Amino acid sequence: MLAKFLDSTAGSPAPSRRGLLIGAAAISGGLMIGFRGGARAQGAKPAAPANPFAGYVTIGADNSVTIHSAHMDMGQGIYHGIATLVNEELRADWAQIRVEGGWGNPALFGNVNWGGAIQGTGGSTGMQSSFERYRRAGAVARQMLVNAAAAEWKVPAAEIVVERGLLRHGARQAPFGAFAARAAALPVPADVALRAPQDWIYIGKDRDVLPKFDSRAKVTGRQDFTIDVRLPGLLTAVMIHPPLFGATLKSFDAAKARTMKGVVDVVATPRGLAVVADNMWRALRAREAVTAEWDTSQAETRSSEALMAEYRALAAKPGVATAEVKGDVEKAFAGAARIVEAIYEFPYLAHAALEPMNAIARIENGRVEVWGGHQMPDIYQGIAARVAGVTPDKVTLHVMKTGGGFGRRAVIDGDVVAEAVAVSRVLGGRPVRVQWTREDDMRAGRYRPAYIHRLKAGLDAAGNIVAWQNHIVGQSILAGTPFEQGLVRNGVDLTSVEGAQHLPYAFPAMKVELTSTRVGVPVLWWRAVGSTHTAYAVEAFLDEVAAAAGKDPVQFRLALMKDHPRHAAVLRLAAEKAGWGQPLPAGRFRGIAIAESFETIVAQVAEVSVEGNLPRVHRVVCALDCGVAVNPDNIRAQMEGGIGFGLGAILKSKLTLDKGRVVEGNFDGYEVLRLDEMPRVEVHILPSSTKPTGVGEPGVPPIGPAVANAFHAASGRRIRVLPFTRPENA
Repeated sequence: MLAKFLDSTAGSPAPSRRGLLIGAAAISGGLMIGFRGGARAQGAKPAAPANPFAGYVTIGADNSVTIHSAHMDMGQGIYHGIATLVNEELRADWAQIRVEGGWGNPALFGNVNWGGAIQGTGGSTGMQSSFERYRRAGAVARQMLVNAAAAEWKVPAAEIVVERGLLRHGARQAPFGAFAARAAALPVPADVALRAPQDWIYIGKDRDVLPKFDSRAKVTGRQDFTIDVRLPGLLTAVMIHPPLFGATLKSFDAAKARTMKGVVDVVATPRGLAVVADNMWRALRAREAVTAEWDTSQAETRSSEALMAEYRALAAKPGVATAEVKGDVEKAFAGAARIVEAIYEFPYLAHAALEPMNAIARIENGRVEVWGGHQMPDIYQGIAARVAGVTPDKVTLHVMKTGGGFGRRAVIDGDVVAEAVAVSRVLGGRPVRVQWTREDDMRAGRYRPAYIHRLKAGLDAAGNIVAWQNHIVGQSILAGTPFEQGLVRNGVDLTSVEGAQHLPYAFPAMKVELTSTRVGVPVLWWRAVGSTHTAYAVEAFLDEVAAAAGKDPVQFRLALMKDHPRHAAVLRLAAEKAGWGQPLPAGRFRGIAIAESFETIVAQVAEVSVEGNLPRVHRVVCALDCGVAVNPDNIRAQMEGGIGFGLGAILKSKLTLDKGRVVEGNFDGYEVLRLDEMPRVEVHILPSSTKPTGVGEPGVPPIGPAVANAFHAASGRRIRVLPFTRPENA
């Protein structure tokens, strides 16, 4: 079981080069290279491959180079990153390269950072999980091609030069495809040396050297997403979900809808009703003609105000579980010269990705095909098989690029995938696209949980922190999932306390508590997960404490970072590049924050003015340490995107419950950052030779507290209830 595996592999080392078993196979006159492996604890067994072995790199007789990515691309640029790793070693012509989503073989595609037994994209682990194995795949493929050419030309392999998709020896040259079949028949080299960093021509290089290879299709509109897929006879289904979380279908009347033009059927699914028609418009019109009766006896019916009132009451009590304790906290508080306290409140948040939830399913001759944003392919393959009544080897997944995800496509129950397969099965296997509307996703989706933090700090007479306490109250994302056994320890959901439990600050006494609540609202990881609220609470409150101590926020933090030089270096760089301490134009103010998430350290300085009752963010200076910067331009893009994403959330976004019903349905109610509100962003990457760490999510956590701290400098007001647009903040 996944949870047992995750628990058993916690802290397992990364795989060594020799620990990777290499396999090669001839396919369609070409060469296929793959590595089986991943970090595993002794005795843990990887899941058996459900499909034939498929390698990381396929080189065709036509000179094509197809890279099979272990991670899906939802806009974070992982396909470009993995292609960079492979081609650093392979040295194909970039025009030859394409990347497809791999699936169906956990032994091959398992996420190394998750232990290697399950495939998945998340936790900003894509590049870290891929850095070794995809470079090695490219190196082995290159060496096998060289060995084939050397045998054919009867020359030493060491004398053959490989560049831009060609093998050269003196006046001779040939493309990769000329030797792909012969290379596949040769023994696989046991230990091929990887290029040294000083020999890299792609890794670490900017867009002037290496433009993003797959950008053209996106900017020209030629890139297909699930919403664009067309199949012969493809039907469209729109869903009717319960109006309350936890409600179930009692009965429905679809007689009128079934008589409407283009309507194929209205069918019940485990999660509600599917209205199926020959196009989206007709399905939507027919949906309005369906009436349904729901059993709400087990439904969640509390409003946001009632829930937060309960959370405040719980926060005032001791925590149910202790996540971190250091020193004698009670004694330290008792001896403190001054106590500072604050409560921070965070609402439910939607993922609100540009492409709403969707999936396509077709069942023919006992085989199932599913198109979609398969963020957890192993799980979705199993779910599709179960719903269709077949074995997993009868399921084929088409891993599509996705128009955003932010965690929304990583669901344990399969969500829209299960709906699509269920509807197709009822319709005799006909191809059907289940397409949620924006309102469906807002009102029947999964959400970042609401949280409350109750913080308390004790200062001595010199203004130094002697005690720190944080009680966090909110829903557990992991409770009731297969991840619970491995990632909920002693009652502590690690995703609830990450960013609050392990801090870079040397507090003499510290305690972090957690009270996990039981609420019927479905919750899910949201871009940067726990750090989306913990970083705000910690960094905004730390500024309050610095102000109470009469100390500069940067120097106050640096004095606490004596044991964390990397954090200190990032903080110094952000402050230096932002001109911390230097005069600003009239009406402009700065705030700073730092957060580590997914092993990447990010500090941001926000420069703001006040317009009405809200901050106007003009400039953000971002510094980060993410290990080796494989694609610097992509890293900057992810920081910029994370800043915009996080800024909209703290300024405007909230999901509100009214007697259990979600109020917001679209972007008129659930507001996000608009283009004209995006600040100028400068990103500075610290040089590093350590392994790459995450960049897809870590840009989000620091922006909220940096803006909050700047807003306080500008207005004297502390924003402790998010978003900024809440009436109590006026």
